[in-house]
Amino acid sequence: MATLSPPELVKALGEAAPTHALPGRVLSARKGQPPPDLACTRTVEKGHGRIETRTLSVSRECAAHLGWPGAAQVCRVERIRETKGKNSREVAYAVTSLLPQQAGPGALLALWRDHWLIENRLHWRRDVILREDHSQARAGAIPQAMAALRNTMLHITRHTPGPLAAAREALAENRTAAIRAAQTGVL
Repeated sequence: MATLSPPELVKALGEAAPTHALPGRVLSARKGQPPPDLACTRTVEKGHGRIETRTLSVSRECAAHLGWPGAAQVCRVERIRETKGKNSREVAYAVTSLLPQQAGPGALLALWRDHWLIENRLHWRRDVILREDHSQARAGAIPQAMAALRNTMLHITRHTPGPLAAAREALAENRTAAIRAAQTGVL
């Protein structure tokens, strides 16, 4: 699923997509209304001091008007987050090649959520453990070389039991084990 925000998706699904729609409900066609096949689902989660509501609206009819090869459905995800009495709202759009029979609104929302879970876990490992965001390497090929070294380290330690920081420290202390891990894990 490619996450995009082009004007044609906003126009197709409309900024006023029905966040009040019941999960799984298909809306009827009326002039100035959302597409007739628009289906919606909603999840509400409470945790980490916040309440987060995600609403996904999806249409197959809109995808046909985009003219993008392989586009089967167009999605709109609205996320409303309440933290300490303050609300924030984000809207994102996506195009998927999955047909409605392969992934309905609920399945698409789960895929969306899983994608960001993976992204966030990887970013946390890179930022907190490897301190990637604090890197001062900005010139020439140095940023790419450092990214390659971090990727190699993540690849080598992916099967190492325990926390990443402990694996990194163990390999720093035992260079023979680090070389052996590099030879078996990368080459």
